[in-house]
Amino acid sequence: MSGFLEEMAAASTARLLAAKALHAEGELQRRAQDRVPAPRLRLRGFDLIAELKLRSPAAGALRGRDEDLGARVSAYARGGAAAVSVLTEPSRFDGALEHLELAARALAPLDVPAMRKDFLVDPYQVLEARAAGAGGVLVILRMLSAAQIDALLDCARGLGMFVLLEAFDAADIARMHDLVQAHAAHLQLLAGVNCRDLDTLQVVPARLLELLPLLPRQVPRVAESGVASEEDARRVAGAGYELALIGSALMRGGDPQGLVRSLLAAGRDA
Repeated sequence: MSGFLEEMAAASTARLLAAKALHAEGELQRRAQDRVPAPRLRLRGFDLIAELKLRSPAAGALRGRDEDLGARVSAYARGGAAAVSVLTEPSRFDGALEHLELAARALAPLDVPAMRKDFLVDPYQVLEARAAGAGGVLVILRMLSAAQIDALLDCARGLGMFVLLEAFDAADIARMHDLVQAHAAHLQLLAGVNCRDLDTLQVVPARLLELLPLLPRQVPRVAESGVASEEDARRVAGAGYELALIGSALMRGGDPQGLVRSLLAAGRDA
């Protein structure tokens, strides 16, 4: 595991312990199960997962803390995003569970699910996501044991959530194949490649095309990072990705609804 992921896993574990001290797991489970079901993730060809994040460890601040988060995620949905990824990690991304709850509330009338993007290490954090209204979660394969991954996926399945499995290299993808075989019949899975270099935190777009042939074909494949323009969307869609997760480019843009539409149109034309 990279130093960055080690740091994030340790911070996530500390937040987990603090949360468990405040809210018993049984109480959180009841809250999660009592939530109105989240909108389903519906795919229509080439699709976008638009991301809400205030800060990037590589790029710095993307938006101020006074950003109207509800308006931004609503603009994503009206532009045609299939889902909205919400960063909830506080130390390096300025995220919060409150952002997820706000986004889920704004997206529900538009029938678009929110996805918790964080460095999850325990099913308790999946319960937190569902209790906040999320319909999906990110699971980073590189930083988790097989037992941890199975526990996260089983919890998501029980709550009716989708899961984006994130890989950084061929070894991660090899694990992904086993997970798809074991879980895809009972759980909505997405297979993602994050092309960010974990040592430098810089994006290496060529990795998206290098690793695409290794991904399982039984589930939709997601290009993560490295998609910032119409040309990028055409490139990954033409290569065979069914979705792209786009964060920094959308957060910097002044017309998020229009940018989602143009990126979707470019990818679908490919």
